[in-house]
Amino acid sequence: MAIQKTESALVKKVWDIANVLSAAGIGFTDYITQLTYILFLKMDEEKKEMGLESTIPEGCKWSDLAGLSGDDLSAKYEEILKELSKDTGVIGTIFTKATNKIDRPVYLKKVIDMVAEENWYMMEGDLKGAIYEGILEKNGQDTKSAAGQYFTPRALIQAIVDVVDPKITETVADPCCGTAGFLLAAYENMRKQSKEAEKQKFLKNHALFGADNTSLVVTLASMNLYLHDNCTSLHHFRE
Repeated sequence: MAIQKTESALVKKVWDIANVLSAAGIGFTDYITQLTYILFLKMDEEKKEMGLESTIPEGCKWSDLAGLSGDDLSAKYEEILKELSKDTGVIGTIFTKATNKIDRPVYLKKVIDMVAEENWYMMEGDLKGAIYEGILEKNGQDTKSAAGQYFTPRALIQAIVDVVDPKITETVADPCCGTAGFLLAAYENMRKQSKEAEKQKFLKNHALFGADNTSLVVTLASMNLYLHDNCTSLHHFRE
């Protein structure tokens, strides 16, 4: 029950900021995309503070952004997005065609400050993933966002995966993956079938494939997988 409350509270916090931005003419889909970029930078910084290797190049880190405000903040943020979109690995997948959609620095600062209040990397993978999926679900249900096409209800996804029942040694492909709901449900179904190291390695590195035809969906799907601790699957999401 405590996890559910935490998830609900964090989704509400993210949604409250969305309402503030909406009043300023910034759509929820644009907001969630920018939140994804900023969240990735913050978690990379948290990894570095724990002594783990940073995946973000110098000059493009959270610390280069967090202390800024005004036009300096917007300029640096846009520079970071441009640089990271050129990466050929996981970073480039998440930052595919990344551009700044929050053109007023004061609102960009609100999003950054909100993300700064939490330690995202240390959250359990299930909780991080649930929070992000909760946000995506709200986005899909918001007719004003025009993003309903990207979300299939979890209950329907789970029912289909239960019927198909993919095995841990098999591969799963979704040619219209949206925000990766089917791939994640398949992964969870397969992950529980065996604790053998080789099978788990195959599952994380070779079992999942997905594609979609817009950079927005590529970004959201990639981050969804990343927050569920499925970083290795991100390489398959390209336009």
